[in-house]
Parts: sequence; structure tokens; C-alpha cells
Amino acid sequence: MRELFNHTLPATRRRGRAAACNPSGRFERFNTIRTDDGWSGHPDAEQPSLATEVSIDATRSILTRNTSPDVPFDRSVNPYRGCEHGCIYCFARPSHAQLGLSPGLDFETRLTVKPRAPALLAETLARPGYSVRPIAIGTNTDPYQPIERQHRVMRGVLSVLERFGHPVSITTKGAAVVDDVDLLSRLAMRDLVQVTISLTTLDSRLSRALEPRAASPKRRLAMIRALAGAGIPVSVNIAPVIPGLTDHEIEALIQAAAAAGARAARHSVLRLPLEVAPLFRDWLARQRPDAAAKVMGRVREMHGGRDYDPTWHRRMQGQGVHAQLIARRVEAARHRASMVDRLADLRCDLFRVPPPDDNPETGQLALDL
Repeated sequence: MRELFNHTLPATRRRGRAAACNPSGRFERFNTIRTDDGWSGHPDAEQPSLATEVSIDATRSILTRNTSPDVPFDRSVNPYRGCEHGCIYCFARPSHAQLGLSPGLDFETRLTVKPRAPALLAETLARPGYSVRPIAIGTNTDPYQPIERQHRVMRGVLSVLERFGHPVSITTKGAAVVDDVDLLSRLAMRDLVQVTISLTTLDSRLSRALEPRAASPKRRLAMIRALAGAGIPVSVNIAPVIPGLTDHEIEALIQAAAAAGARAARHSVLRLPLEVAPLFRDWLARQRPDAAAKVMGRVREMHGGRDYDPTWHRRMQGQGVHAQLIARRVEAARHRASMVDRLADLRCDLFRVPPPDDNPETGQLALDL
């Protein structure tokens, strides 16, 4: 078990990572603090950089339900837990504490994969009484993070959805999405899929610091072009808008996305639930010390004086003058780019339970389920 620690690792140990420490999660009874007694030097200095570790998640269910009144879906699938993209602002970081791991570096380096996700999904969809509505994927951690190219869980999930004629919406910033253009284009021909690409900034250096192992801004625009060129409906989510750091790019981001072929654009402001707030403040102190006070001041202004306001309908859009200004700028930029705020609804009337088979590529209702 990897040690939890609050101290900042040397840059050589955390190369390619956004977090700098590995603090205990909120469910842990103890917190380890390492100190240097001066006798042998700091032990971190002698160790290699943190490697990504992947373990198998033996979950027996795959469809997650939610009743949140401010999100447009009631069910989702998460092929992975943790995310190697390592976005410092990621609201999913606190979920790692539920595994007894840290929302800090553990979230970026200790991942779990659900190889049985396609088979579990097929089993769930085939149950009598299942009522079809679009499944959202990428609502917690990214289904197209780098390890997807090795494990191909997302491709298996999409194969199941194609067989069942089931609608799906995908949110990603991972370049591996273009590997599935063949499947996605077939789903798109039946109005069964839409893809949202998350854009944070066009500044490649800032992107590398904020989201170190996600696709670069240039690559994400290329992803939009590839998907749109294959007839797949693409939208863009300007998220998160970080006041005092990325909010000046709103118009440029929307215009670039529209030029690449995105049809719709939405936004959400930075939110810092639970352990994300101290991790982000630490990142600001290290990466943008000159802007830290301004950024956090604006964040608190938009969240009622706190780092984060979890209230429904305010948590993602914020409140106050600055939040309203951001919303109006997004709306105006979208109008100038001839974009809409959301893509057309997906079809639910094509859903059919196919005959069972033992095809390992689709994970369909094999006899060993």
C-alpha cells in the first residue's frame, strides 16, 4: 500500500503530475507527516518518479443511477476509477477517498479498470423491465484516458450499445476517442451518440500544468475535426472556466471549436468540492503565485463566499455578477459562432435486446455470466 503524505514531493518524483502531494482522504483515521531529521537527506530525493499502477476492479454492477436535478442524465457508466490525465481541478478526485486512497497523487497514479464492464452492461440491458434512456459516459473520470488504448474497455462498452441500439453521450478530453470513430460513426448514423470535448484553454503550457496527461488543446481541436468529419455530432464544454486564469479565453475557445466542427457549446465554472480545494490552492501557489489571490477571490465570489457551494443549480454555474458575466459571454460567443447550447436528443426507440452470443468482443450474454 502506498504511503499517504502531506509534504510536497520533489519535481523529479512527480514529473507529469499535477498534484504535488498525497494527503489522506476524509475517511482515513491517520495522516502521515514525514520529517527530515538531517541525518540522511530527504528519502524522496533518492526515489524514481511515480509510475502509474493499474489494478482490476471486481465490481458486479456497472450502471450508476443518479437523481441530481441539475444534470441531463439519470444513468452513467464509468469504465475506470482514477484518471491519469491528472487534471488538478477534477471534481472526481474525492471519489478516490472511498477506495482508501488519496485524492492527490493516488488519483493520478493508482487506477482501477473494469474489464467486465461490457459483459455487465449487456447483462443489465437485457434484464426484463429495463427502461431505456441515454447512458452518459465520462461524467466522473475520463473513459478515454491513456490506459484505454491498452485495456479497450470503452470500445467493448460501445460495441454492446451498438448491438442493443442504445443511446449514449460521451464526454472526454482523451485522444483515444478517435480510435473508435468507426463505432461512433455507425452509432451516429442511427442518432444514438453524441460526443462532448472538454476545452479549458488554448495555452498549451497552461494546459500541460493544469491537466498534464490530457490531450493538448491543439490535439483536442483535431479530435473535434476528426469526429465531425465522420458525421458524429460534437459539442464542446468550456470547462472549467477558471476566473482570473482562463476566463479571458472564452470567446477564442468557442470560435476555435466552431471552426473545427463543433455544433454546440456550454460551460461550467470551477468547482472545488472537498479535497479538491486544498489541492487546487497548492497548485496555484506553485504554478501561478502571482494570480492565486485573484483566482481564489473570484472563485469564492461565485460560490457565495466559499471555495465551493454544492447547492443544486448553482454548483456548476456559480452566482453573482462575475458568474452572470461569464454566462452572457458564453451565450454571445455561441450566437456569433452560429452554435446551439445543446445537441438534439438521441433516439430511444431503436433499443432491442439481441439474441445472446459468446462473442468476447461484444461481451454479450456469454454462458459464464
